[in-house]
Amino acid sequence: MSNRGDVECWLTDMDGVLVHENTPLPGAQELIRQWLDSGTPFLVLTNNSIFTPRDLAARLRASGLDVPEDRIWTSALATADFCASQIPGGSAFVIGESGMTNALHEVGFTLTETAPDYVVVGETRNYSFEAITKAIRLINDGARFIATNPDATGPSADGPMPATGAISALITKATGKEPYVVGKPNPMMFRSAMNKIGAHSENTAMIGDRMDTDIVAGIEAGLHTVLVLTGISDQAEIERYPFRPDEILDGVHQLLASGPCETELLGDEL
Repeated sequence: MSNRGDVECWLTDMDGVLVHENTPLPGAQELIRQWLDSGTPFLVLTNNSIFTPRDLAARLRASGLDVPEDRIWTSALATADFCASQIPGGSAFVIGESGMTNALHEVGFTLTETAPDYVVVGETRNYSFEAITKAIRLINDGARFIATNPDATGPSADGPMPATGAISALITKATGKEPYVVGKPNPMMFRSAMNKIGAHSENTAMIGDRMDTDIVAGIEAGLHTVLVLTGISDQAEIERYPFRPDEILDGVHQLLASGPCETELLGDEL
């Protein structure tokens, strides 16, 4: 699909699209307000599994962006949704924070260190060698290995820090088992998000700033894809990939009360 006029529901990445370093990007608050006022179904997506939607809503509000907590969909929620669909009422051993543990509790999972159905690795600021060792042994004993997202590093005030993908790689090296990764770029995260808001791929768009996660997953999920240049990707980055988004915009401000003809589609740009 390449016509924005067919879009009735929206999924959007958070960092680099709506906010940058805790500062709302131009047009972000207005776009959220436009969607809320018009009753447009939407979700703000993030691969961050540390925080609950309530935590993230509060953090966004403090930065000047008012997003209701029920409009936030994290990789932790998507992971819990996936696990519950596979083994309803199952059990898990978790390396992660409250965002992940709360999500699993809410779908009826039990958290345990004794013969869990899953070992779930999410984002945390306090990776424990003891917990990683426990995860390795449980996976060797037959627990299924799940990771919330593939990101190898995450940002911090002092520079990059190891993230879920790096810890998962350590566990993979020790067990020989690769995790099933639920978050972006797995389109599974988009499908679970669409299920939450009752959307369908034929009338849903994805806004992102990364070609290698947001856009490729959006394409694979059959969505209308919109790349904004306020985050990771620039024209040189775009040219590295064999696929293209349906639209490239300078930022989300170009989506305000606009129709499909107000900005150029990618096919006209290249």
